[in-house]
Amino acid sequence: MGSPFSSPLLSATDLSIRVSLRSEDLLVEKGLDRNVNKEDATCIRVDKLVIFLAKRDGIDKLVKTFQYVSKIVYWHLETTNPDTARRAKQWEVASGLSRKAFRSGRFLTGFNSIRRNPGSTPTFRFLSVLANAGEMVYFFFDHFLWVSRIGVLDSKLAMKMSFISAFGEAFGYIFFIISDFIIIKEGLEAQRKLSLEPEMEKIAETKENIRKIFADRVMRLMAMAANIADLVIAVADIEPNPVCNHAVTLGISGLVSAWAGWYRNWPS
Repeated sequence: MGSPFSSPLLSATDLSIRVSLRSEDLLVEKGLDRNVNKEDATCIRVDKLVIFLAKRDGIDKLVKTFQYVSKIVYWHLETTNPDTARRAKQWEVASGLSRKAFRSGRFLTGFNSIRRNPGSTPTFRFLSVLANAGEMVYFFFDHFLWVSRIGVLDSKLAMKMSFISAFGEAFGYIFFIISDFIIIKEGLEAQRKLSLEPEMEKIAETKENIRKIFADRVMRLMAMAANIADLVIAVADIEPNPVCNHAVTLGISGLVSAWAGWYRNWPS
């Protein structure tokens, strides 16, 4: 009796079965690869979130989001659902006080920036001193605002400390915005010059330099957005007015600042 594989019909059938099984194996392997890639991507996101929240700026941006979302919720529900609005207001106040606690000693950051990296040119050194000095005033007097609001110091000091702190904040942010604007302008000019170089697409170094300029520009635009939004909030404390002090204006400004800062501090 001959072997069953000697028959052409059986051989074709067997080959068909083998090809079918191999195709299924390949599909399973691809599915496993996709699952592994998804798991890796999830792990990377979680790792980045842990790193982000371990930073003082990271947790500040998260709590700032809570603060200004709850401000908008309070404004929206104040008349229709007073109980929920009251809870939102408590969350807003608690978030604001928590952020002030997180910023303890933060004024030293500005001092260290002036000491370590004042700027590459006299113009930038001048702008850096003014910007960081304003921010130092902001964070330093913010300590007194915090302890007066929680009752350690006389609560009557809160209004005065709030004004001084907000004035320093606004003063500093104006010069931070000017510095970023100048650097963005210089970056655009440098990118234009690089783009005019012959056979630019063939030069890896030129493409890498353009990529770095673009990445720096995005980060500085985010910084400008955050600083302008915080400037609006500071003006609301310095010179109260219906536009800047409206809950929607403050809420949107706070969220723009928080999310721009979130983007800048998110691990790459």
